Amino acid sequence: MVTLVKKKIGKKTFYYLRHNVRVKGKCKTVERYLGDKLSKNIEYIMLEFFREIHKKEYDYLEKLVKQQKKGNKKLPKSILEKNLKDFGIRFTYNTNRIEGSTLSLKDTLNLIQEGITPSNRPLSDVKEAENHYKVFMEAINEKRINLNTVLYWHYKIFKDTKPDIAGKIRTYQVQISGSRFIPPSPVELNPLLKDFFRWFNKNINKYHPVELAGIAHFKFVSIHPFGDGNGRISRLIMNWILNQSNYPMYIIPYNKRSRYYSALERGHIKNNPLIFQTWFLKNYIKTLWHK
Repeated sequence: MVTLVKKKIGKKTFYYLRHNVRVKGKCKTVERYLGDKLSKNIEYIMLEFFREIHKKEYDYLEKLVKQQKKGNKKLPKSILEKNLKDFGIRFTYNTNRIEGSTLSLKDTLNLIQEGITPSNRPLSDVKEAENHYKVFMEAINEKRINLNTVLYWHYKIFKDTKPDIAGKIRTYQVQISGSRFIPPSPVELNPLLKDFFRWFNKNINKYHPVELAGIAHFKFVSIHPFGDGNGRISRLIMNWILNQSNYPMYIIPYNKRSRYYSALERGHIKNNPLIFQTWFLKNYIKTLWHK
């Protein structure tokens, strides 16, 4: 992974980018000297270094995306619409299941396609599944997103189950169960959200779509602006970005949640989004390869 390294020689500090990789069982270190002052664009400089290191993966990614786009052009409109609905159901199941929903994929399918409410399941899980699916299908048609957009998404998902927090920025401290990462305090949230959307609008046409999707997910969930539902909103932002750029959308599977959480945790502790992006790029490619 790409990390920023400081080396002190005498009274001066020098900066390097470092990447450690295993080649035939041996650890190899690649470094790039940056100088004795950090650029204001250090995140983008780190990202360029990341791209160089992962050039083969990016090339393979573009090949897979091109093949999928070519295949989709041959599909009738009705099949494309069916595929989108199927994706929305699977995305809803996995993103809610990651957050503790008890609904199975079959429950979610029957609920959304047939209107059949599963028995012996909490009503809150049922309503959040229904609402999430509706929000997803609405969200992908948005041309632009901003803070009001994500507040609206959050409100629509949780209005029936958690009306006291639905669509509201938290005014209290929260903790993430099982994580060493402590989310920002309430007084930090508004400036951080302004910075996030400023960064987002600045880089929406500058970053590769898969970079923007993964890093935006990481940054938004790091801010943790809501009392609950931060992961679900982050994953909606992720798929909105991919869809806007005509890239295949991505489902983080419930059964792979441990490594997903681990990548987020390591990125949070090190304050380095490229740690999560390494995981995201690898798994996004793997998903396309298996299609």
